[in-house]
Amino acid sequence: MLGQTMAQMVPVTVVLALVFSVLTHLAACNPGRPWWRKRELVTDLCYWFLVPLFTRVCRIGLLVVAASIIFGIGDSAGLIAFYRNGHGPLSTLPVWLQAVLFLLISDFVMYWLHRMFHRGGFWKYHAVHHSSEDVDWISAARFHPVNLLLGTVGVDVAMLLGGISPNAMLWVGPFNLFLSAFVHANLNWDFGPLKYVLATPVFHRWHHTSIREGGNTNFAGTFPVWDVLFGTFRMPEGRLPDNYGIDDRGFPSGIAGQLAYPFRKS
Repeated sequence: MLGQTMAQMVPVTVVLALVFSVLTHLAACNPGRPWWRKRELVTDLCYWFLVPLFTRVCRIGLLVVAASIIFGIGDSAGLIAFYRNGHGPLSTLPVWLQAVLFLLISDFVMYWLHRMFHRGGFWKYHAVHHSSEDVDWISAARFHPVNLLLGTVGVDVAMLLGGISPNAMLWVGPFNLFLSAFVHANLNWDFGPLKYVLATPVFHRWHHTSIREGGNTNFAGTFPVWDVLFGTFRMPEGRLPDNYGIDDRGFPSGIAGQLAYPFRKS
């Protein structure tokens, strides 16, 4: 599994690095230091390659356990047959429609989970993601495992248990990976009137500013319409976001310290 994950991520990383290097040179939101000279680059690279492996292992493990407990399926052949093409009413829909439903439903749920992680005891886990002061495409994977389990992994597992075919994930997965890197990229793109339709770098970079500037707005990962509907949309006219990070000046810069941070704050 480690070899498969690395074999997938290395070429993807090279392509994204080249694409965003060129785009940032042409249309940077915050001119200055390029992504390969950013502070804590090694930390972000660790997250970039470890998070896909972690989420893959956890997703498979939870799906196996859940199928055993909920549906009484304990053998490998039964598990493969159960998940291969989905199950129940959702599995009868065309794969493309399942992918659309997955995107819409998961993004709605993730919007509310994202808001949850900005409150109370959940923030100390999500603070890891917001700790980067040089937000760029490589920052997209900086997430604490608890944040991932209660967020992306949990939602994926729930959707697959609900009947969505894993084949739909083959469509959604690459889209989500690119969009996540794109909205974190150092670009000044806001898509004009389409800013309410699809998340953009400017939209999401406002979310990474301080609480006073906009850190408690723009929670949607894909469709800003949720922010519009629930009053959390923020994209000031004629201004671009800058000065990212969190208020805790003593936040660790290395991955080990960041993973331990929430437990030290308990």
